[in-house]
Formats: sequence, C-alpha cells, structure tokens
Amino acid sequence: MPAWHPHPSVWLVLGVIWVAYLVAVRRHRTVAGEPPDRRRRTTLFSVGMACLWLGADWPVHDLAEGYLYSVHMAQHLLFTLVAPPLLIAGMPGWMWRDILRPRWLFLVFRFLTRPIVALILFNGLLLFTHWPEIVEASVRSELTHFTLHVLLFGSAIVMWWPVMSPLVELPALTPPAQMMYLFAQSLAPTIPASFLTFGHTLLYPVYGTFPRIWGISALNDQLIAGLLMKLVGGFILWGFVATIFFRWHAREERDGWDALALRQVERELRSKVPR
Repeated sequence: MPAWHPHPSVWLVLGVIWVAYLVAVRRHRTVAGEPPDRRRRTTLFSVGMACLWLGADWPVHDLAEGYLYSVHMAQHLLFTLVAPPLLIAGMPGWMWRDILRPRWLFLVFRFLTRPIVALILFNGLLLFTHWPEIVEASVRSELTHFTLHVLLFGSAIVMWWPVMSPLVELPALTPPAQMMYLFAQSLAPTIPASFLTFGHTLLYPVYGTFPRIWGISALNDQLIAGLLMKLVGGFILWGFVATIFFRWHAREERDGWDALALRQVERELRSKVPR
C-alpha cells in the first residue's frame, strides 16, 4: 500500500464544486421556497461527489497509477457508472437550466445527449482510453491522466442523460426505450473486458513493471480488471434496467396498460438520431 499522500488539488476542485452547489440550492430555496425533494437531491449529489473524491484521491489514485490496473478499472467505474447518475439525479432542473443557459451550449448538449450519439461518444472514448498506448501515456503523465478522466466523466454524463434527464426540454426516453438503451450500453464493454479476462499476455506491459502488492501477479491483476469491467459494470447497468422495468410495470398496473408504449420506442429512438 502506498504511503498516505493526499491530493490538495482534488480536495480544492471538488470542494469548490460541492460548496457552490450548496450555496446555489440555499439561494434558490430562499427565493422559491423549500422544494419537497431538496434533502434527497442534496444527499444524492453529495454521495456522487464523494465517489469522485474516492476515485481521485489516495489510495485509489495512487494504486491505479503505480500499482494495479484492477484499481484503475475500479476508478473508471466510479467515474462513469456510479458518480454520474448520482450527480444528475442530485441536480434539480433549474440548476441544469442555469448551466445550459447559453444557447450554443444548450444546442451542443442537446446534440450530444441524443441516444445514438451518446452511445457512440461514450463507448468510443471507453475503447480509446483502454488502448495500450493511451493507458501507458496516462500513467506516465499526470496531465494526460487528468484530461482522460475529465473526458470520460463528461461522456458518462452524456451517456446517462437519456435515462436520468430531469428536463422536459431534453426529456429522458420512455421506460421501454431506456431498457433497450441500457442493454445496448452493456454490450460494448464486453470487447475490452474479454481481452482482459481471457488474455494470456499483458495488454498493458507498463503495469508489469510496477511493484507487486498483496501477492497479485500482473496477469491476475489484468484478469480482475476484466471481471470488474464485465461483472460489476454489467451489474450496475442491469440493476438500472431491473429498476426501470419494475417501476414501469407498477405504474402500468396502477394507471392501466398502455398498449402503444412499445410501438413508440422505435419512433422515439429514430427521432433522436441526428439527421
């Protein structure tokens, strides 16, 4: 285990964002009154920020950059599949409208959050960041490492938006379409995960040069990383699929079955494809 080594820049950046969020929520509450879901949203946002801090600070950051690729993979799962949906759910609609107030930014974000575009962008970056030369560059350069994490996190926000959107202007997909969308998302990571899990040589030789800890060999470290990517990542995505299904089913049972719902899925997905 690397010696305790805090990263003040991480504390500063994440601390400023968290405090800015709390100040904005407090000011809005003073003007508009107490929102009924304020506590829940604040808790979700705070947990999301804690996940970012956990992945970016000691010991996860140090282990990921200088010891174990499996910890690097766990770090990426925090940045892409755990923190982003928590942060989106924790930010009320008025806050997103303030952020997207510039017209150009709203138009760019609307384009990027179209389901097909979001899937291509996120999974393209996912595959890019797992390319051996890119992985080696990221552990050799702190700036490269930080830049890749920012890009990956930003693409994850875009990827989760069609499922988590709180804005009527940029609405989430219908429940059946959300399930199909997340099913599609669960497929792409199987490619790098398969190479990691079943490979007999090191995909990332640079991790073979790092000190071994906890008796984990470089190949076993790579195997664990592949299993994390496939099993833990899949568990998170399919957990969302199951939750969406049961909520949708409960609502249909309560309000009556909408026989046209499934027919609308294809039209909805097509309408989101950029022309």
